[in-house]
Amino acid sequence: MKFIVSSSALLKQLQSINGVVTNNPVVPILENFLFEIEDGKLTITASDLETSMITELPVEARESGRIAAPARILLDTLKNLPDQPVTFTLDEETYTIEIASANGRYKLAGENATDFPRVPVVKGSAPIEIPSSSLQRAINKTIFAVSTDELRPAMTGILVQLADAQVTFVATDGHRLLRYRRSDVGAGQTANLIIPRKAFNLLKGALPSEATTVRVEFNNSNAFFSFNQMRLVCRLIDERYPDYENVIPVSNPNKLIISRSEFLNSVKRIMIYSNKTTHQVRLRLAGSELTISAEDLDFSNEANERLACQYEGEDMEIGFNARFLSEMLSNIDSEEITLELSTPNRAGLLMPTVADDNESILMLVMPVMLNNYV
Repeated sequence: MKFIVSSSALLKQLQSINGVVTNNPVVPILENFLFEIEDGKLTITASDLETSMITELPVEARESGRIAAPARILLDTLKNLPDQPVTFTLDEETYTIEIASANGRYKLAGENATDFPRVPVVKGSAPIEIPSSSLQRAINKTIFAVSTDELRPAMTGILVQLADAQVTFVATDGHRLLRYRRSDVGAGQTANLIIPRKAFNLLKGALPSEATTVRVEFNNSNAFFSFNQMRLVCRLIDERYPDYENVIPVSNPNKLIISRSEFLNSVKRIMIYSNKTTHQVRLRLAGSELTISAEDLDFSNEANERLACQYEGEDMEIGFNARFLSEMLSNIDSEEITLELSTPNRAGLLMPTVADDNESILMLVMPVMLNNYV
């Protein structure tokens, strides 16, 4: 069985789904791409059992057939070929794959396509349509706060809460919490899905820069995303997500408004002098002045800076992990941010002072106990 395809077009499609392929998979067949040819169309699947990505492209072919092709050697070959038509000859009996280019031939050992796991079919839900830019933004605003603690599996994913007139994305690692809400995407139904971090990372890399619509479907065990010629199916995390609404403090009488870039740059400078284990910085709020300081007693390093700000509330001191603070500030777009505080041992709320239409961003960060509170 033969097919002819552009080497660069094939490479582009393989690279877009290659992130699914793991180095030491549970089943060796998963080190391969599944090639399926039918009606002049090549469908390529990559899977790690939890997540599958499928893409397709037109090829010149007269026959139909299936074979599993080794991912790494195939990618490395195509990366080093100039853009040209290449001819693939597949032998479905011996599972050998031969690639012929303008001035070379390459032979590699494939595997039996029937050993490749079947991709789940998602049926049962009414599809939801989300603009790719909105989904990309939601992933970017939350994914950095997802937990890597496998002992708390629910927190290793992003909670997607669907409601009639809005969609909410939530991520937390126990030290900080991100809630991103869009009111211009209505699901027309209510559901809570926990999407694994890997699936959203792959989706983030695959979403096109030009505007397109992403179709989302789900059932009790899987979620299904499709756009253009790309599809992604992932297994949902079947756990109960923490009740995050109860963690968000309601009464925060102390309110700080400050330039985001000035605050961020100051935190980045001061954190150089903080303890390398706790990354603790101290914020002292008094009048219209914010003092940021840090000290590392082990090395006798210390630093402090004063910034002008707008502050309403009682004078207070509070400690935060500078790494978390800088990461959160880097993920806000507005020129000014608002930091709402209640007491030095309660969580602080960080948000853009001026919010965009149709979106709401709330970032919660837990304080670090300062020595003088112990």
